[in-house]
Amino acid sequence: MIVSEGRASIRVDGGVFYNPKMEGLRTLSVSLLSAMGSEGKSLLDATCATGIRAVRYSKECGTGPITALDINRSAYLLCRKNVSANHVKASVLNMGIRQFSAQSKDRFDIIDLDPFGTPAPYIHDLMRLSHDGTVLMVTATDTAVLCGAHANACIKQYGSRPLHNELCKEAGIRILCGYVARVAAESDMGITPLLCVSDMHYMRVFLRLSQGAAKAVESVRQNGIGGFCARCANSRLWEGIGRLADPRCAYCGSVMEGFGPLWTGKLYNSGILRRMRTDKSAVLGIIKKELDVPMFYSVPAMTRRLRVGSVSHYRLAEKLCEMGFRASLTQFDSDGIKTDAPAPQVAEAVRALVKA
Repeated sequence: MIVSEGRASIRVDGGVFYNPKMEGLRTLSVSLLSAMGSEGKSLLDATCATGIRAVRYSKECGTGPITALDINRSAYLLCRKNVSANHVKASVLNMGIRQFSAQSKDRFDIIDLDPFGTPAPYIHDLMRLSHDGTVLMVTATDTAVLCGAHANACIKQYGSRPLHNELCKEAGIRILCGYVARVAAESDMGITPLLCVSDMHYMRVFLRLSQGAAKAVESVRQNGIGGFCARCANSRLWEGIGRLADPRCAYCGSVMEGFGPLWTGKLYNSGILRRMRTDKSAVLGIIKKELDVPMFYSVPAMTRRLRVGSVSHYRLAEKLCEMGFRASLTQFDSDGIKTDAPAPQVAEAVRALVKA
């Protein structure tokens, strides 16, 4: 079967994995690399499968030289055919990430890692293949783990306690970023998130690495712990290693549920976001307008806690702005809002809308 996607036309056969539902994510990745000016940059596709990403990056972003890896021989053979048919110059290798990182002396400007399940076992290997300024694009499809359905697995894989409630997607993204930051620090690297996306069954983080012990320390210091109050929906992140958190909610006095360690800093680079095209990505359109503040409020969960009728999340965001706060929609919950308003003021706004 021949599949056309972006400027690529590839063959899909032989049982090699290709997910047409991920076209939007691949287009988003192309948009980010284009916005960053990736012409001529060396690129490693660490889990190439059909080669669709490598082909699109080359033809739509001008990246190159390209190295593509896959441990599966059928995928390796198919990728070779597809890059050749698309007149893309790429070195396609039949080996896994660990084997390649152990023997390669190359360092790449861009690395794309899209494994099945967790990316955690491969992050150390990626550091050996990186340099100052490398852009990492890392996908995690173990969302049940990062979102707390399998808490022990998250503790084992990421060294972090997850949340299993309405805030789990953002907490999961921050756990993933925090894990990469801690691993990168072992190689004297710091991270800067450029874009973080949680959609459907996956999480995807785009990070820039910076070389130096000071950068590593600065990055790790943006790890911290979180607290969530099930009674009033207040959530808070405490930045910093070794900082003691108050277990009681500042507003209602209830004992908060702890989670983390996780990334407490920003998730987006506003300059890059402004340059990215949104015409083929609904989620990017939301992210461009989203407040880059920690955590959010699920409006249905809030109304259930308050035992009041339903409220439009659009109207709640408007009401909070009328009250002098900032508010926006969020990619993490189709019925959620980001705001700098404290939990009591959000509850006040909800009650006011119910009475109106």
